[in-house]
Amino acid sequence: MVLGWRRSRVARLAGKKHPGSHDIELVVPNHFRCPISLELMKDPVTLSSGITYDRESIETWLEAGNFTCPVTNLILRSFDQIPNHTLRKMIQDWCVENHNFGVERIPTPRIPITPVEISEILFSVAASARLVDQYRCLELVQKIEKWGGESERNRRCIVANGTASVLAVAFDAFANDSVERNVIVLEGILCALNWMFPLDVEAQISLGSQASLRCMVWFLRYKDLSSKQNSIIALKELLSNDHQLVEKLADIEGVNEILVEFIRNQICPTITKASLMVIFYLVSFPCSSEKIKLAFVEMGLVSLIVGILVDSEKSICEKALGVFDSLCGCKEGREEAQSNALTVPVLVKKILRVSDLATEYSISAILKLCKYGGRDEGTVLVEALQVGAFQKLLLVLQVGCGDETKEKATELMKLLNPYRAGLECIDSVDFKNLKRSF
Repeated sequence: MVLGWRRSRVARLAGKKHPGSHDIELVVPNHFRCPISLELMKDPVTLSSGITYDRESIETWLEAGNFTCPVTNLILRSFDQIPNHTLRKMIQDWCVENHNFGVERIPTPRIPITPVEISEILFSVAASARLVDQYRCLELVQKIEKWGGESERNRRCIVANGTASVLAVAFDAFANDSVERNVIVLEGILCALNWMFPLDVEAQISLGSQASLRCMVWFLRYKDLSSKQNSIIALKELLSNDHQLVEKLADIEGVNEILVEFIRNQICPTITKASLMVIFYLVSFPCSSEKIKLAFVEMGLVSLIVGILVDSEKSICEKALGVFDSLCGCKEGREEAQSNALTVPVLVKKILRVSDLATEYSISAILKLCKYGGRDEGTVLVEALQVGAFQKLLLVLQVGCGDETKEKATELMKLLNPYRAGLECIDSVDFKNLKRSF
């Protein structure tokens, strides 16, 4: 069997034109193709069975739990992959000879790193951290980053051999010494850690130390966009896996103000989303105190969230509704929400408009405003009816939802029912193209 490419097609892929050559066909030799992918090999390696494959294809095969050679079906005596330099050079020469067909020469592949190499460099990183030698540590971290940038295989190998734990310990050591003096190496370590999430337990403990948290908050306050982004993402990952860090982070002076400013200014979508998640963790977990919620309410976060909800993408909307629902859990948050004329119309509009999660948060927030609204309870109920809340809740029950959402929707409908006479309004566009969940 041969693999043929018509010259015109290859030239088109290469962005070149070769008029009058539509009938010329380029044949790729069979032994240049990987037996698994049937594509031209970029990094040919030979197994113990004697069969050569493209490295990426055979690694995917082996990582899937296979122990045999795909061609011979024999059990492999070892998983060693020996680079076939002779075949790779032949393929490169063939590419050069056929460059007129639009075939680009494959680059010489870099040799993948080994667990031994990673262990050696991690030993050096740990030693430099103990000596607080930031320049030597930075050099090693940059080398790890370079390895990780060469291939996805290298990244997997780096993460699998405990790199995150060693880097997190080093980050804690330099942060304990002095953030200002060691700022360059701290930025480098945090940048490297950002593609190693989720972290293991040891790395979580080191990166969740008081010194490490203070360092990341310092980055949020004083450093450039890249460092802010790396820090807020790290904080989001830490809080998502360890709820006990909520109080630790909340005790750091100025962190609430910084997070609210990120929401207000929206300097970067990634930072905005991560900031909303950090705030969500701070205000929604059982260990969160009313003091934390009150602090965010007093900073005007409720009105900011309502403004974001008016026009925002799905991922931001879900996170913003989660924060809003949590803030409505305190009296001051509900009062601030009720004072904003857009609150109820926006919440009702988000039901069945964004996602199941957004619908759940919206119904929960409306219920809190209606049930615990005090003297304004009737006003909120009437306003909700006027913007079509009852019909939407009925439809939520009809199309299907979670048990908790169903319970809240039913309770809210009972509260709304006495006020229904002559007040109902409905926006039919909300119900187009809806399908039942069964």
